[in-house]
Amino acid sequence: MRLLQGPENYPILFRFLALFLLVWVLNASGFADPLDAKTVYPGAERMSLYLDSLKGKRVAVVANQTSVIKGVHIVDTLLCEEINLVKIFAPEHGFRGEGDAGEHINSSKDERTGIPVVSLYGNHKKPTAFDLMDVDVVVFDIQDVGVRFYTYLSTLHYVMEACAEHHKRLIILDRPNPNAHYVDGPVLEREYTSFVGMHPVPIVYGMTIGEYAKMINGEFWLKDSLQCQFHVIPCKNYTHKSKYSLPIPPSPNLKSDLAISLYPSLCLFEATTISVGRGTSRPFEQYGHPRFPATGYSFIPKPQPGAKNPPHVDRICHGYDLSKTAQSRTYELNLFYLTNARDLLGDSAVFIDQNAFFNRLAGNGSLKEQLYKGWGPKEIRASWKPGIDHFLTIRKKYLIYR
Repeated sequence: MRLLQGPENYPILFRFLALFLLVWVLNASGFADPLDAKTVYPGAERMSLYLDSLKGKRVAVVANQTSVIKGVHIVDTLLCEEINLVKIFAPEHGFRGEGDAGEHINSSKDERTGIPVVSLYGNHKKPTAFDLMDVDVVVFDIQDVGVRFYTYLSTLHYVMEACAEHHKRLIILDRPNPNAHYVDGPVLEREYTSFVGMHPVPIVYGMTIGEYAKMINGEFWLKDSLQCQFHVIPCKNYTHKSKYSLPIPPSPNLKSDLAISLYPSLCLFEATTISVGRGTSRPFEQYGHPRFPATGYSFIPKPQPGAKNPPHVDRICHGYDLSKTAQSRTYELNLFYLTNARDLLGDSAVFIDQNAFFNRLAGNGSLKEQLYKGWGPKEIRASWKPGIDHFLTIRKKYLIYR
């Protein structure tokens, strides 16, 4: 620093200090995007792109346990930024993400902040005019896993619809999709529309939740072809090929990257008598049944948080440990699991015991028939191709990350 000590160098020193102060202020206030070009940053962490839009407004957030910004929940983060947060909307599994699949969640108050929490599950799937009466802006920030029957997509649909009906602005904080690197599965047929499948897309659709919202609007899938005014805050340094390990389980029974990867293939078992390991420490990493012949591997489901009454509770299920054979990053649905379970059970037990639910998960009535007719994986997959090809053409129009 000796070269800068003379009076003639004061302007240089002042310019250096001013530049240093500017960079520090921008980073401290969140107005400078992180300089790391390799790390993937969710939209929620890019606060400079949306914080000003919330100041002076009455804000509601659609959030759960995954809605964090650098390890701090978005509710706490916005309150620290002095945002007027008036309401929290919670999806399936609740605001804290502790409810069983399908469990009724009551509306309540957040114990930590006292902010009202409105459940968007059960009989109250869509915000009402009363819910939105004291709201100017809705922020949607929930981690999705990119699978059609994962119900956070349906919550997004109903939030968009309510915002369109009641002229509320919506900001979607995009998050990486751990299954965005491929598209596979039968495209849902309209007559099988339900809360576990609302749109004509394959089981795995290869889009982030922000891209999917653009498709909902662009394809006029909201009631009466309504259009929602929304803005997507995109992820940084992300592409569909990016590997992204979820820092927080998105629901009680998706505890690992492997489970999230296997979920699209194994969730169809939820409408059958096959156990996917709910009630164990590794759900969606295994499958089995008490009537399977001994395979050298078994597990016993027990009641526990997130699986209070699992299938085949306290019974020995012979089956398969997929952590030993499956890849942590799959590129297609594995139909062998379904056909293998069908063949192992044979006539010893009912295979599909919830026919209507199975059809809703599959998005059609043909997969069940194909399985009962003895079709193999190759024949079943070939029947999906025309629908997937058509969907890929539609999907292109809405991609943010190319």
